[in-house]
Amino acid sequence: MTRLSIPRIAIAGLASVLLATQGFAGDFEDGMKFVLSKDYTRAVESFRKAAEQGNADAQFNLGVMYAKGRGVPQDYQQAVVWYRKAAEQGDAQAQSILGFMHLKGQGVTQDYQQAMSWYLKAAEKDYPVALYNLGVMYAKGQGVPQDYQQAMSWYLKAAEQGHAPAQSILGFMYLKGQGVPQDDQQAASWYLKAAEQGYADAQYALGVLYAKGRGVAQNDQEATSWYAKAAEQGNADAQYNLGLAYAKGQSVPQDDQQAASWYFKAAEQGNPRAQFKLGVAYARGRGVPQDEGEALSWYRSAAEQGHAPAQFNLGVMYATGRGVQQDDHKAVTWYSKAAEQGDADAQYNLGVRYDDGRGINKDEQAALAWYLKAAEQGYARAQYSLGVKYDNGQGVAQDYQQALAWYLKAAEQGHPGAQTNLGVLYYKGNGVKQDFVEAEKWFNIASAVGYEDAKTNSELMEKLMTPEQIAEAQQQANAWKQTHQK
Repeated sequence: MTRLSIPRIAIAGLASVLLATQGFAGDFEDGMKFVLSKDYTRAVESFRKAAEQGNADAQFNLGVMYAKGRGVPQDYQQAVVWYRKAAEQGDAQAQSILGFMHLKGQGVTQDYQQAMSWYLKAAEKDYPVALYNLGVMYAKGQGVPQDYQQAMSWYLKAAEQGHAPAQSILGFMYLKGQGVPQDDQQAASWYLKAAEQGYADAQYALGVLYAKGRGVAQNDQEATSWYAKAAEQGNADAQYNLGLAYAKGQSVPQDDQQAASWYFKAAEQGNPRAQFKLGVAYARGRGVPQDEGEALSWYRSAAEQGHAPAQFNLGVMYATGRGVQQDDHKAVTWYSKAAEQGDADAQYNLGVRYDDGRGINKDEQAALAWYLKAAEQGYARAQYSLGVKYDNGQGVAQDYQQALAWYLKAAEQGHPGAQTNLGVLYYKGNGVKQDFVEAEKWFNIASAVGYEDAKTNSELMEKLMTPEQIAEAQQQANAWKQTHQK
């Protein structure tokens, strides 16, 4: 049967098409004309007359009208009735839609077995949407044991017919190695097929592959180009990445206003990373007027979705009273949420709060525990604070060797307080063999960045040293600076 498609009507995530038979006449032809003129009430009347005479296309189209509430009150049960009549005459699209409605429980009781049964009927006619949806059911284990290889088989059948969503999901499965050996080049190939058809998710994914050089030669310009195509279609992740490209001037001229504009588009769709970046833009006045109230609002939107850096920044705003009334308890609440997710900044700040008892009961052991979590991530200030704890026996047994170890980690990262305290340990011989040269080396390094305690200690230290020792310490300090400071 040859069919002519006219404007599509979306139904619950699928695209249903009003279809006409070549050489149609009478009521069915009238219904098609009424749809084109948007006279849906008369279209329903005409389709119903033809449908009651057994016209499968009219039955299908009447199902669409009930599903969309065009010309009649929306009624999924009635939609199912008419889709079923068309499906029982072998209409593959109606069979596929019936599968979807059983899958979602629209107009019928949710029933995965019935969904699969109808999808299989449509799949026998190689209807690509049904082939794709069978893949989805196997991938998710809906009504069948989860089986990525079976999912791949169905996706491939749909993809080979040019079905863009199937091509895109094939790209994803090759990228992740689900149901097939992991293969970045195959992933890129399938994403490209879908992307060239204008499928936004694939365009975004292809952009990521170009950005990372996975399966294709690394190419920031290509990445940005694909992000732009997907972003223009409303893909929030692509809009966010395009914002990043403008913020960094990566393959596009650096433009804070463009960056903020794209962050905003993604943020309005609920993308937490974009909401966070937009908050930062408002806090700093980059691309938008500085507005701490707006910054707070966007941080909160991201934070409530579990975005750890936004939770941390929200904590800082409550701690400092920027854009909101100062509130130590709320600061601690948000620091805690971010810290529990492993955010090192938040872990350190939470340790400080336990140390000073602001917004929470003072607890030196809890402070030590949070400093340790941040320190183990390489956070220099936390490493320094741990050194101080062990050096002074605060919340833990005094242990100069532990103090030395943590001071050294922070000192190597350029923390002047840790460098100074490390020098003191070498001067006193606490936890290490006394070494005036090593002590002076660290005092010298910290003095060079203007740390006053180190400068004072260096002046005192030199009075106890020979000129040769002072020269050796200076030489070692200079060597350290050359390898550690840019």
